[in-house]
Amino acid sequence: MIRQRQTAAVSLLASFLAVLAAACSPARDDAAPPVVLAAASLQESLEAAADGWARQGHPRPVLSFAASSALARQAESGAPADLFFSADEKWMDELDGKGLLRPGTRITLLGNAIVLVAPQDSKAAVALDDPASLPAALGDGRLAMADPAAVPAGKYGKAALETLGIWPAVEHRVASGENVRAALALVERGEAPLGIVYATDAAASAKVRVVATFPAASHPPILYPLAVLKTSASPDAQGFRDFLASDAGRAIFLRYGFTAPQTR
Repeated sequence: MIRQRQTAAVSLLASFLAVLAAACSPARDDAAPPVVLAAASLQESLEAAADGWARQGHPRPVLSFAASSALARQAESGAPADLFFSADEKWMDELDGKGLLRPGTRITLLGNAIVLVAPQDSKAAVALDDPASLPAALGDGRLAMADPAAVPAGKYGKAALETLGIWPAVEHRVASGENVRAALALVERGEAPLGIVYATDAAASAKVRVVATFPAASHPPILYPLAVLKTSASPDAQGFRDFLASDAGRAIFLRYGFTAPQTR
């Protein structure tokens, strides 16, 4: 637990310093690239999108990845940034409610799924329709999840486990990570026999395999909203937002396993 807290503190500090460095750079003038606060699960896809934008002749955006909850708090604290790309609506709602979004720029861009993963060489098998199956597969190990109290991936995972009647048997056996990639890393390293991550995270790793996919009806829709922050100073912020929302931008995310947003 101490190690996890130290890792979280280092991660958040690094994220904040990256944003601060971009803001304080002498290049932050009329040609300054937009600074994007983005959910950790967007890492590979948003890097690819930033490369695509740069190939069109624009300054490459500065990307800062962490849990949506941590990034929202940074924005609330006045961290210099231009866009916020969240892994759920709640944290975007919080910024919106405080008047921190540029009006008319918010859009729900993507969807995703959550899956149960195990190390690639694991023989674990889990039937999600049997509440005893997952706890049995854990054995003496722990279930890796992003923090279910605050981080979107963890909240979606907890909701699914509650719906399926599994949560009471595993809530005291959770290895909580500061974001979904930290939870994924625990499984990749074999420190947890099972973990709950997004389908896109599992697809990005050659070290895990998908054991089961949680039914979409077992948790709230997984939605990724994007908006320009009201304090944005980059002239490219709106343009990059529009590029991500375009057919070409969406196609990049679809290649990495994201889906069109689904609501119910």
